[in-house]
Amino acid sequence: MRSPESYSLVATLSRYKYSIILYSPNEGISLSALRSQFSVNGEEGPKYGFEGSRYHYGDGTSVASQNSSQILTGYDTLDVGPNYDFYANTNALGRVRRSRPSLFQLHSNIEVSSTHLASSSEDDVEEPQSEPTRFGWVKGVMIRCMLNIWGVILYLRLPWITAQAGIGLTWVIILLSSCITGITGLSTSAIATNGRVKGGGTYFLISRSLGPELGGSIGLIFAFANAVAVAMHTVGFAETVQALMQESGASIVDPINDIRIIGVITVTCLLAISLAGMEWEAKAQVLFFIVILVSFANYIVGTIIPATPQKQAKGFFSYQADIFAENFVPSWRGPEGNFFGMFSIFFPSATGILAGANISGDLKDPTVAIPRGTLMAIFWTTLSYLIIAATIGACLVRDASGIMNDTLAMSSADSCQGLACQYGWDFTDCITNRTCTYGLSNHPGLPGLCTQSLPEALVCYSISIILFSSHLQCLCKDNLYPVIGFFGKGNGKNDEPIRGYVLAYIIAVCFVLIAELNTIAPIISNFFLCSYALINFSCFHASITNSPGWRPSFRFYSKWMSLLGAVVSVIIMFLLTWWAALIAIGIVIFLLGYVLYKRPSVNWGSSVQAGSYNMALSYCVSLNQVDDHIKNYRPQCLVLTGPPSCRPALVDFVGTFTKNLSLMICGNVGGPSPATLDTASSNSHVTWLNKRQIKSFYHGVVANDLRTGVKMLLQVGLGRIRPNVLLTGFKRDWRKDKPSCIDNYIGILHDAFDLQYGVCVLRMREGLDVFRQAQTHVDPDAMVTEPQPQPQPSTVFQSQQGKKTIDVYWLFDDGGLTLLLPYLLTRKKRWARCKVRVFVGGDIQHDVPLGLSSSFEYKHFAAPAITSANLKFRLGFHDVEVLPDINARPQPEHVRRFEDLIGPYRINTAQKDGHVTAEQLNQDCPWMVSDEEIETNKPKTLRQIRLNEVLQDYSRDAAIIFVTMPVGRRGQCPSALYMAWLETLSRDLRPPVLLVRGNQENVLTFYCQ
Repeated sequence: MRSPESYSLVATLSRYKYSIILYSPNEGISLSALRSQFSVNGEEGPKYGFEGSRYHYGDGTSVASQNSSQILTGYDTLDVGPNYDFYANTNALGRVRRSRPSLFQLHSNIEVSSTHLASSSEDDVEEPQSEPTRFGWVKGVMIRCMLNIWGVILYLRLPWITAQAGIGLTWVIILLSSCITGITGLSTSAIATNGRVKGGGTYFLISRSLGPELGGSIGLIFAFANAVAVAMHTVGFAETVQALMQESGASIVDPINDIRIIGVITVTCLLAISLAGMEWEAKAQVLFFIVILVSFANYIVGTIIPATPQKQAKGFFSYQADIFAENFVPSWRGPEGNFFGMFSIFFPSATGILAGANISGDLKDPTVAIPRGTLMAIFWTTLSYLIIAATIGACLVRDASGIMNDTLAMSSADSCQGLACQYGWDFTDCITNRTCTYGLSNHPGLPGLCTQSLPEALVCYSISIILFSSHLQCLCKDNLYPVIGFFGKGNGKNDEPIRGYVLAYIIAVCFVLIAELNTIAPIISNFFLCSYALINFSCFHASITNSPGWRPSFRFYSKWMSLLGAVVSVIIMFLLTWWAALIAIGIVIFLLGYVLYKRPSVNWGSSVQAGSYNMALSYCVSLNQVDDHIKNYRPQCLVLTGPPSCRPALVDFVGTFTKNLSLMICGNVGGPSPATLDTASSNSHVTWLNKRQIKSFYHGVVANDLRTGVKMLLQVGLGRIRPNVLLTGFKRDWRKDKPSCIDNYIGILHDAFDLQYGVCVLRMREGLDVFRQAQTHVDPDAMVTEPQPQPQPSTVFQSQQGKKTIDVYWLFDDGGLTLLLPYLLTRKKRWARCKVRVFVGGDIQHDVPLGLSSSFEYKHFAAPAITSANLKFRLGFHDVEVLPDINARPQPEHVRRFEDLIGPYRINTAQKDGHVTAEQLNQDCPWMVSDEEIETNKPKTLRQIRLNEVLQDYSRDAAIIFVTMPVGRRGQCPSALYMAWLETLSRDLRPPVLLVRGNQENVLTFYCQ
């Protein structure tokens, strides 16, 4: 029991808001997270309560109970200690999954309601479901891998390979294969221990490491390779049955067709067994494993027993040093008689190392079982291959007739050929005529063990078809490719892919009809080598990117060894069969391209993402080491779109000339509330942009008003990757809106100029806002809700523009931005046929060079000069027109229209006669316009009115109009007057109008350095 002083200490410290920890060995205090289901804006309050020593959620489920092993992690707080449930993606059986409190719950002032009290109910806890059968590392991985590695090649081709390559090179082939599979096994172990592994095997490992692009392609190839492996094991089984029939003198048609008939019948029978259920495979694999071990023991004992005359006639003389020495060197025969030909035939016997990893979803602990079981299987099978190659090569000569009368006669001792002459046998005739039917070079299988290939072929068939079906089913669930989803449907309690079994049967029958084991094996070798190359590359790539998420618990791997394994696998692919290697790589590239084009909506945290981040970060940092140059200038645009779906025309226009060229950021400003915070940061905006194929970033901020938020947006960027041009839409409703909103709008333009931004304002006759009710750029007092998913409305900027004109009014030199933007627009296919017309104008009193006293002379001077500048700029604008009457007086009705426009914002007589000073009025109402300001800015006002008349005359049918935007001096041009200028300049025009003003720094140059 605690003393009263301890409780007094708690009470004292709690008043000062200290967090303390009280712990007693006999008493436990636990405080769990409250999963508050709250909402903002006065809606229903938090749905949790407290009762006794237990916290409850609003749904009635109990959250915590007393536990003597727990400690209080904070006094009177929602904070909780680390818990496994917070990181798991699945619920634990038999209990409610806990969740940590959100950051909003921790730092916001939420009143805990005592009305939501609930008691735990047994109905709220899910009933524990029966746990499926899980395998350990021995039965689930090692035995399964060894059974798949010990395939028909061991029984039917290893003696023949030893005769061709000799014992020495056969060991090299075995060790080289084991090195590739061993390195791949290490890479597989590293990938498999980097997080929880689910079903899907090799495909799951590669796709979750390298991403869906390479993962999907190699998953299909590996699944296909396993389907072909079904045919290989079946053909091996059929060869054995045909050999036994031939020894008995029985035949169906001929040897080749007998193998086809037996193979098709076998595959059909095994398909029927598969359709009935694959439970028998897991139960029978231990029995088959024991049978194979007994067959090995039988073989070893048989080599030790002295040879009988019948065995000697077939070339078997037990262990002899001379035979070992003779068979140690190669003796190539036939078209396949070379090292890589033998390697291509043998390699499929080493490709079963992924049999355990491919059932990762059925293992008790994949992170332990896969490394231990796979590496042990590789070790023991490699050792068994080496022993069998050495023992068979030490006991059996290469050629024997099998005839008991071929004993060595004294008269023919001098002409006897072959090593058998030393042991009293003369096989000269069959050696000379190449008619020997026995011996290492003529009998492909192990003596007395060919019949053991029957159960081995059966179990390898079952493993291969399971691997094919599991890969295909996982691929179908990820929905990366069309059509194949039909084959991924599961049936029964075990979710068995029956349709996948049928597809594997069809593929297997096609390859069984080849009826040549030596032809099928190289095909499998290329596909498996391709899979192994990508597995090794996955491990290397995940290591080299230095992603914090790459933390495999298996440490005995090297990224450089993985890279070596990947390179060696690719090289051997081409050395084996170059055309098959090209086909395999071509298929991978095709499938890769399809997934890249489709862009599936999956995010698995692949190493490709980590590598992309590293590259982007490295390039961004490297840009800081070089100063900007005019030749590399790009208009990097900050576009004030609000939610991008609300202003699709503005998004489409900017995306047209920035796509694959420069930076585009869609900016959104939200009000200071949790709802608008979610709106501003919603991923739905990025989804909308991606669906519209706009290459743009999206950035949302929360601010008290629009201008403050835009100031924040104007300062975004990363090193040299930052905006330099601000684009916004024209404020059409400025006369109906509050005057303060006008001042904020014009203030945004001034802020952009202050930060050395170029400024562009786009105005369209029909307006830019599509969903005005969903805009975020609104008065801060109004609450903004998240817009629902919007359709993709078409805009004028998405259509072909034909042979229209792009009219550029380069009225003032702003550094060249007014010319650069139309040029970038014409580089796009939709605008390429448009003709660019450049209009220039000048004031006779100020702009005409000395000696030119008339507009006519000025016209003939300015046009060639501007054309020459365009040629030097290499913009391709050859149609230059001078506007000599640009400074003519505008029509009186247009002047009166402007006066009516600015009238509501002029300081009236009552305000003048009042006691309010001009300075105070200007401070309180900066948008108001005085008579002095009207008179001071009258030339500019008349110029904007006249410019609009010129635009109406010259550009009525243009595709788009670019006009140099006027600049109003801060403090001398009130916001309402400046707004009236922009309104007057761009009103009543059918084409879209872009008001452009650079930052007075050169963006064009005609120098090469």
